[in-house]
Amino acid sequence: LILTGCSKVKGQAEAALTAAEKAISAAKPEAEKLVPDQIKALEASLNGAKEKFGKGDYKAALSDAQAIPGKVKDMVASLNAKKDELTKAWTNLDQGIPKMMDAIKSRVGILSQSKKLPANLTKEKFEEAKSGLNNALKDWETAKESFKGGKLAEAVTKGNTVKEKAVQVLQILGMPVPAAAKS
Repeated sequence: LILTGCSKVKGQAEAALTAAEKAISAAKPEAEKLVPDQIKALEASLNGAKEKFGKGDYKAALSDAQAIPGKVKDMVASLNAKKDELTKAWTNLDQGIPKMMDAIKSRVGILSQSKKLPANLTKEKFEEAKSGLNNALKDWETAKESFKGGKLAEAVTKGNTVKEKAVQVLQILGMPVPAAAKS
């Protein structure tokens, strides 16, 4: 009777471990991009449950493994909220940065054609602005590639860096900084 009960719990623990592994595997690709700490914690929980199972503590393994799919479900909800937040942030960047870059390119083009720079702009500062513009344009392309690759957090981080660079160039050129770029 004891062996039958032990065997039954072992089977349930095996099934729970399999279900936990499947739940983690299904969520892992996207979770690694957006909530890597949470997926690592879930994998650690799974490894702990497997360890208990390996030591013959089937009841503890069963209990731990049964909790994991619910935690994965919570993580997926968190992941979706993070994804929405990052997508909104990216949309704002994608709407504002190209306009700022176009304005800067236009101003640099006009100043490059001019025989004399404005009094508040030295040749060195103008060269710094042109260099800043070129760097920002390259970084913006990298940010867009990150976004296309599904790396939302990376894209938003890079996009914010581009925004900061663009603001610096605007200030060097004595141009107004859009209100949306100040936040």
